[in-house]
Amino acid sequence: MAVKNQLLTDRYAIYNGDCIEVMKELPDKSVHLTVYSPPFAGLYQYSSDDRDMSNCINYDEFFDHYGFCIDEIKRITMPGRISAVHCMDIPLSNAGCDSMFDLPGRIIREHEARGFAYGGRRVIWKEPLMVRNRTMMKSLHHKTLCEDSTRNSIANADYLLMFRRKGENPVPVTHDVGLLHYSGERSIPADVMSYRGMSGDQKKNQFSQWIWRQYASSVWDDIRIDNVLPFRSAKDGEDEKHVHPLQLDVIDRAVVMWSNLGEIVLTPFMGVGSEVYGAVRAGRRGIGIELKPSYYRQAIKNMEIAVEATREPDQATLINLEEV
Repeated sequence: MAVKNQLLTDRYAIYNGDCIEVMKELPDKSVHLTVYSPPFAGLYQYSSDDRDMSNCINYDEFFDHYGFCIDEIKRITMPGRISAVHCMDIPLSNAGCDSMFDLPGRIIREHEARGFAYGGRRVIWKEPLMVRNRTMMKSLHHKTLCEDSTRNSIANADYLLMFRRKGENPVPVTHDVGLLHYSGERSIPADVMSYRGMSGDQKKNQFSQWIWRQYASSVWDDIRIDNVLPFRSAKDGEDEKHVHPLQLDVIDRAVVMWSNLGEIVLTPFMGVGSEVYGAVRAGRRGIGIELKPSYYRQAIKNMEIAVEATREPDQATLINLEEV
């Protein structure tokens, strides 16, 4: 396996290397769920490495390279199982009158062309002033509204795209006592708390049903935007300064809805380890691959926290990933 470094435990395996080369070593149909954010084409440069897809010169070149990643994910994914892709529309300027590149739409087309069925998207709402303060986009300024509101843009939402590998799922993802944990900023109603973990007829499980209504919504407006892993020490002086970990609420929902305890959750663009952290914390086994050494080093630190933070009752007896 062509990697610069690796850390293998009985609960997770993380690699500092090229995701295509690492995934090529994994067996067919061995992964139960994939969750990740691909490089946002044309928006950020994550490193100076020639293998970093964020260094592609245009969108066509980016999707040529990204296509190899999708092909490998399809090969290693169990039939009927899910690959969840986090992305957003890409603004083409910062000056107002913005045009947008439909990155989600292109990602959908590429997956469909490679044997995945598109299963829908969750819209992750973002507060406009917060986005304006973070990006300083002129098209989000109230001043621009006052001067010429035709030059205003929007606070772009994030999207979680759901793709299912075609075929029959041989191992259903079951919830015998419903959902046990809510990941979001709302308060669970007090009158449903007594139903948590109830056995028997799940049509009566009002606790789990309340959570499911939040998760089944097409708009996730209850994601805690700042609920992310530590990342600031992962920034390199010689490389691009952007690090934007995926919110743990998003990861937790995907892991719980689309995998069973003890199953394998993979991310080919690990960053500082958010998806592997979320998988391990929920009693799954995590595989993460990251090209950039500083991100990989931060992921090691974050995974030390994950092992301590595995929540009850979602514990599982896990086997060594070297045996997979």
